[in-house]
This record gives sequence, structure tokens and C-alpha cells, in this order.
Amino acid sequence: MFRSGLIGRSILASRSPWLHEREAAAQGFALTYDLFDFTARGLADSELPALLARLVAEGYAGLNVTYPFKQAVMALLDDLADTALAAGAVNTIAMRDGRMIGHNTDMAGFADSLSRGLPGAALGRVLQLGAGGAGSAVAGALLSRGVQRLDLADPDPERAGALAERLNRWAGAARVFPVAMAALDTAGVDGIVNASPVGMAAHPGLPLAETLLAPHHWVADIVYFPLETALLTAARARGCRTLNGSGMVIAQAALAFEIITGHAADQARVAASFAAFEV
Repeated sequence: MFRSGLIGRSILASRSPWLHEREAAAQGFALTYDLFDFTARGLADSELPALLARLVAEGYAGLNVTYPFKQAVMALLDDLADTALAAGAVNTIAMRDGRMIGHNTDMAGFADSLSRGLPGAALGRVLQLGAGGAGSAVAGALLSRGVQRLDLADPDPERAGALAERLNRWAGAARVFPVAMAALDTAGVDGIVNASPVGMAAHPGLPLAETLLAPHHWVADIVYFPLETALLTAARARGCRTLNGSGMVIAQAALAFEIITGHAADQARVAASFAAFEV
């Protein structure tokens, strides 16, 4: 029996329990996947260390981590895999022999989704909205896929600046540039990626003005609940190619399942489970 789960805020509608438990059942072993929703449980962010310690003691095999803990959790772990170091964030924790090892499957998940969902997308210049834990991984994926210039905007300009500096060191060249949310210019960009929580069911709305969308843009949103975000609706209305968050969540879930259980997931089967999920 494997015990696993997800830590975050406003996550009760997550499809992760369904995806992980169905994949385990298909492979013939038992797995439980619990939701540790800090909002629903009335927990303060400061209670994260105690929760992790309790779950290790209770024999959990691993956890997924989502907003707003992907970066805060890093300092609480015993070790970080190369994927977590490259992404600058953790979304999966393996728990082995009382130790916690942080991994990141978001980076590979978004890269896979972009390649499959928007083949041939122009990658000269991309605007990314959001520089948090998910944004850090997505930005790394964009650079790894060949984006030549990445404009990075976040309501916290210091966070955008710090992420740009880290990514430029990682890339070995000045390819990431922080830009002000109040002065976004999309005329020269090929694509727009929303890696912020804006658009989630718990954070409805548009992450940028609809007037900044034009037919020559491709637009991707990593939000997957709901799949049809206000951004994607507005982008299609303006003639843009679009990519929803399903591909990323499917790919990252398959990778996380293997990290937590040691059993490789069938990504096609995970995708079928995602499609079969009923809210």
C-alpha cells in the first residue's frame, strides 16, 4: 500500500487523486492519495514543516506540492534532485527511509505539452505571466525548448527580477528580461504563457488585458481547473492558437507517479483517466 497526497491551497477540486489512484489500480497495487488543503483545513502556511514531518512519520511514500508552496518547501527537504535545482521549485517529494527528496515534474510536463499541443509554435520571443513556483519551472521549459527571449512579468517585480537573474545564469546568456505588469507590450511577442494562478476557479479573471491579444499570438495557460479559462476564451475569440493546462498536468502527473511509487506510469492511460474525470 502506497500513501501519497497533494499539499496546497484551494485544491479540493484537484484531479490528482483520481489520476494516481486509477493508475495504481490499473497496475494492480493499492495507493491512496489525500488532499491536504490548507485553506479548507484552516491551516497557516507556517504549519507546513509540521505537516511534512507528520506524513514522513506516518509512512507516506511521497507527495505532490502546488500553489503556494513550491518554493517555500525547498528549504524543508533533505535533498533536491537536479530537476528541482534546474526549475528552482519542487512539485513532487519522494519520502524514503525518513528522508524527503524534492523533484520537479512541471518543467518536463510543460515542455512535453508545448511540443505536443502547439507544434511549430514560433519561439523567438515569449511573454510569461507569473514568476512563482510553477512559473519558474515553465520558464525553464520555455528556454529548454529554444525560446530566444523570454519577457517575465509578475505583480511582484522583485520576484520577476530574481527569477530572470537565476535563469540567465542557468542558460549562460541574457535571454530573460523582467517587464512591468503595468507596461506590457505584446506587439513583438510570438507567444503568451499564463503561469500565474489567475484564471483558477479560486482566482478568476484575466492575467492581462484582452486588448493585448492578437491573432499572431499563440496563448498557453497552465491552469487546468477550469480547463477553459477566461484567457483561453478571449484568445480564441481574437484568432489565437491556444493550449490548455491538460497536457502539462497529465505529463507531470505521470512523472510524479513514478517518483512516488517507483512504478512507471502509462501516460496514455493517465490521459484517458484525465478525460474520464467527472467533476
